[in-house]
Amino acid sequence: MTSLKIILFASFIYLQNSCDSKDMPNYAPPVVGTTEAKFYLTTPSKSSLLQLQTNGITPLTTNNNFTINVNEGTTYQKMDGFGYTLTGGSAMLINNMSQSAKNSLLQELFGQGENSIGVSYLRISIGASDLDASVFTYNDLPAGQTDVNQANFSIAPDLTHLIPVLKEIKAINPNVILLATPWTAPSWMKTNVSSIGGSLATAYYASYANYFVKYIQAMQANGIAIDAITIQNEPENPHNNPSMVMTAPEQRDFIKNNLGPVFKANNITTKIILFDHNLDNVNYAISILNDPAAKAFIDGSAFHLYAGQIENMSQVHNAHPDKNVYFTEQWVQAPGNFPDDIKWHFRELVIGAPRNWSKTVLEWNLAADPNNNPHTPGGCTECLGAITINGSTVVRNSAYYIIAHASKFVPTGSTRIESNTSVELPNVAFKTPDNKIVVIVLNNTGAQKSFNINAGGKPVSTMLSAGSVGTYVW
Repeated sequence: MTSLKIILFASFIYLQNSCDSKDMPNYAPPVVGTTEAKFYLTTPSKSSLLQLQTNGITPLTTNNNFTINVNEGTTYQKMDGFGYTLTGGSAMLINNMSQSAKNSLLQELFGQGENSIGVSYLRISIGASDLDASVFTYNDLPAGQTDVNQANFSIAPDLTHLIPVLKEIKAINPNVILLATPWTAPSWMKTNVSSIGGSLATAYYASYANYFVKYIQAMQANGIAIDAITIQNEPENPHNNPSMVMTAPEQRDFIKNNLGPVFKANNITTKIILFDHNLDNVNYAISILNDPAAKAFIDGSAFHLYAGQIENMSQVHNAHPDKNVYFTEQWVQAPGNFPDDIKWHFRELVIGAPRNWSKTVLEWNLAADPNNNPHTPGGCTECLGAITINGSTVVRNSAYYIIAHASKFVPTGSTRIESNTSVELPNVAFKTPDNKIVVIVLNNTGAQKSFNINAGGKPVSTMLSAGSVGTYVW
């Protein structure tokens, strides 16, 4: 194996109340010390925000501190990426910025340079999510009308903001991966003829499968490739606006009898992913995967953590290790609590989800305005964006740093590798396609912790203050 130099990356990002040129992320150049090491640090006090440390790490000397031993010879899943949901509201706010501010923000989010955080994965909605300004699907009809052949299907609502922003993102990073999710089918296809709750009427299963095909083809015609779809956002939640209930037997039958066959007939290679809801009900996904006819069409299962335990992802993996698992949504509740937010989200998601086989870690909405708008009537009023956009100014919130600590260093195609962990110092390790080793560590205690990391043949001693997180790269 090619020997690796220990490289500890870091850069200065200072969170302020607005984003003019003076408070954009300021990445300092590498500083090489006796360990040839650099690392990024975020503290609960915000005294460091993804900030370069010029000390605090030394070659390992004999001590009794906990040692994180990294073994790149033991590998787990390949990562698809880290990112957010680009809701329709997020796209609207970004698209309404001045062109120069928008260009700068998108480069910062999706670029690969020193001044960028390298977001590699986005979830988007098929039709409206609850964080759009209004409810819509791609085939809304007057009461009493139907369109079984989807003759009136049109993605025109996305042409104003979402697709233009996606095209600009794709110009910066052509390899960004897109997952698309519906919040509801058109109301005329549902048992309650409403955007809220209800189920997909069995008479429209074939028509709805065609709806997915038309969506993927229409996006492709606009230069937007959809890598994967989930069947329904939160299929056990009938209260959101929009929303739709879909039981496990219903989703199973829709996939194996309608969606899977019509994708095959139309040469659609977009992945089909199950569930997209909470980890308290892993049997939803397992029961569908237990059906061989349905399983043949399925890539994997997606989860949120508003209920359940992150370790439950491993139950699904262990039941069907030939299928993937994905973590696709978690909100930060406005107004946010930075110390608590970073501790919980790093422990459970950035560290916990990959350690339980997830190929993605996605926070919820990328952007909202200072009042947590836009949202539909009845949609989420407390969903804090990763960034807050006010005109052309930007505030970076906790979810920005939570994702950035991973996305900047762990690109698509990185592989999770073995590292021992502890309750006090939970961590996760990766090997990147260019053979760097990345270790993300959280101090999950209320006191400063000194510890060692043994990776790349050059072990080091380091420390993190209470509640802080560090990203180390060899």
